[in-house]
Amino acid sequence: MERITVMHKSRQITYVLVLGLLSLLSACGFQLRGSGGTNLPESWRNMHLITGNPNGELSRELQSTFSANGVTWVDKQEANYAIKLGPEQFKQRNLSLNAAARAAEFELTLSTNFSVLDSQGAAVMELSQASVIKQMENDPRNVVGKAEEVRILRSEMRTELVQQMMRRISFFAASTQ
Repeated sequence: MERITVMHKSRQITYVLVLGLLSLLSACGFQLRGSGGTNLPESWRNMHLITGNPNGELSRELQSTFSANGVTWVDKQEANYAIKLGPEQFKQRNLSLNAAARAAEFELTLSTNFSVLDSQGAAVMELSQASVIKQMENDPRNVVGKAEEVRILRSEMRTELVQQMMRRISFFAASTQ
């Protein structure tokens, strides 16, 4: 009987400690990357996407991220605002060379242009560029592995690019209210 009480008390102490730690984390402002923080005004929640590549990875990522933040994608006639999205531009350049004159380090840049139009087609938010830059080391002996790493980094960069656009549009929308 006494052993059950001790186990019960230790379990209670564990719960209290975990609850205390979670409270401390939330009190210091900790939040998971990409969670929350972007609230669009109600009038900005019906949008239309204008893009040359509606099935491209950037377009899908943009639609998914904005939808997760309360945006409903509608036809042009029903939309209060439209995002005009330019093509994704990816550049890779050598930063340094190794002793064998091969690339030892790369710089990866992903960028796109975008603007926001109102329901009449007039530019509300002028054309601007969003870009993400990353660096990576290169191993010339592992070409397949590095190609896969570039693919993964490019996907992560695309997510960061869309989050950057989301923050800019949210800030602009809030400043016009």
